[in-house]
Amino acid sequence: MQDRQAAMNIYDLRLWKRFRAITVMYWHSEEKWRARGVLAMLVLLMVGSTLIGRQAAVYTGDLTTALSKMDTQAFNRLLLMLFGVYLVLVPTDVYQTYIQRKLNINWRTWLTTHFLNKYFADRAYYHISNDKEIDNPDQRISDNVAYFTETTLGYISVIFGSVLKFCSYAGILWGISPKLMLVLILYATAGTIVTIILGKPLLGQNFLVQQLGADFRYGAVHIRDNAESIAFYRGEGREKDRLAQRLREYIGSQITRIRWERNLGFFTQLYSIVPSLLSTLIIVPDYFSGKIELGALGLAGMSFSFVLNSLSVFVSSFTGLSSFAATVTRVETFDSALDKNIADHESPGSNVIRSHEDNRLALDNVTLQTPDYRRTLAGKLSAELSQGKGLLIAGASGAGKSSLLRAIAGIWNAGSGEITRPPLREMMFLPQKPYMIQGTLRDQLLYPDLNMSVTDEDLTAVLARVNLTDLATRFNGFEVVKDWDNMLSLGEQQRLAFARLLLTNPRYAMLDEATSALDVANEAGLYSQIKESGMTYLSVGHRPSLLAFHDKVLELQGGGAWQIVPADGFRLTAADFK
Repeated sequence: MQDRQAAMNIYDLRLWKRFRAITVMYWHSEEKWRARGVLAMLVLLMVGSTLIGRQAAVYTGDLTTALSKMDTQAFNRLLLMLFGVYLVLVPTDVYQTYIQRKLNINWRTWLTTHFLNKYFADRAYYHISNDKEIDNPDQRISDNVAYFTETTLGYISVIFGSVLKFCSYAGILWGISPKLMLVLILYATAGTIVTIILGKPLLGQNFLVQQLGADFRYGAVHIRDNAESIAFYRGEGREKDRLAQRLREYIGSQITRIRWERNLGFFTQLYSIVPSLLSTLIIVPDYFSGKIELGALGLAGMSFSFVLNSLSVFVSSFTGLSSFAATVTRVETFDSALDKNIADHESPGSNVIRSHEDNRLALDNVTLQTPDYRRTLAGKLSAELSQGKGLLIAGASGAGKSSLLRAIAGIWNAGSGEITRPPLREMMFLPQKPYMIQGTLRDQLLYPDLNMSVTDEDLTAVLARVNLTDLATRFNGFEVVKDWDNMLSLGEQQRLAFARLLLTNPRYAMLDEATSALDVANEAGLYSQIKESGMTYLSVGHRPSLLAFHDKVLELQGGGAWQIVPADGFRLTAADFK
């Protein structure tokens, strides 16, 4: 995958351009002054913590010298001063951690909201589901964004802290032993180069681990969401095997990763041990020769440790950095895909169906193709749906009946021609499998306008109209939250969807096999109410019983051919049931 290839080179400038693109959004957003203010406070606390810590190190060295000289007065004075320094250092460090976490929460909240806004803009959630390069958007929005903000701030803190510590302690170490300082710089440079060579395979592997982990989680959720269908098919064996295969792939990728981490660990562990031996070999002879005192020796050791950690930040952080590179790639490519979706809708290409709003629904010379442009479903189709009338779309399975509804809704636009339609808020689409939201029975009935002002009596009356009179009583009222997908049969869900339609009373209703799970009597009762309401409606269906409730039939005949005929003169053929 392109994402994985991009994540494999941590030294590629493009990766860090991606990182910058995601990072700067927040710091230049409407919250920029608040964000910058909190960041400035964090920087001040880090500077203060470093300076206070440096002074504590100096006092500790002097304390050791006073102890070696048995200077009681100096020892007591330095001990009191060191205690005072720590009284200031503790709250400084605590507030530094608190401010960093608070900034992370603020940033994560903003960035998650930013992605959610783009995800729902222009129905990107629908279009991006067909993008093979963008797997598991849910993980990218939740887990990847959270990891991105937390880790970015962590690395900012580590890098800036390393610079501060280097500036604070390098001078001390140089003053005590210039030779040790030079050896340390050469050692850290060599260690960084070796780490880059040994750790490179971890980059792509971390991306693969994240992807396969998300795939495994999605597989488990898919089984939960389709439990009844799997049970009817007795498909648990197949589903278990498929999920087990995903688990094996996920675990296999983790094992490969820890093997590479093991190989890198041999070097990093050795890298962390050698410096203590080097410092001992270089500086202890100066103590034995009397060139430095015991306190200076201790201070040199402490300074050596801080400077080494500062120069070795890449070596010590490489494993985490490789995982972070994968996350940067997943977040940025997701953002780019969302931007592309917006750009495609704002500046569509020439080979698309164009649409505009008016008070009527009409298709003008529309050629509808599949999104990959490989099949033509309808060629140069022109039709208009008269006010208060019904149009039935018929044709064999796969002819493009539901696809034509997608084009009218604006979620498919491959082809040419023009569609005139009323504003989408004046239209309601009822799919064959109704969408049951997470919420109360009242929420189910009012969706998508949950703020609609209706009484319990209104809701009871509309349930009676769709032959669900006892539904509220069965579930103890309208305010009970249930798993409606599993509590209601498909037929009940379809009737509940019609209740939504009758409550909303839109000007136009688009019905895609909306009564497929109902008996003919229930279907007739629902369509009669739509017809009596004065709604203009368009239906996709196969049943001959639907002809009585429609004025015309648009038959899609395959290969782009079509015809429009009066409903009373149309006869469904065997092909219409295939």
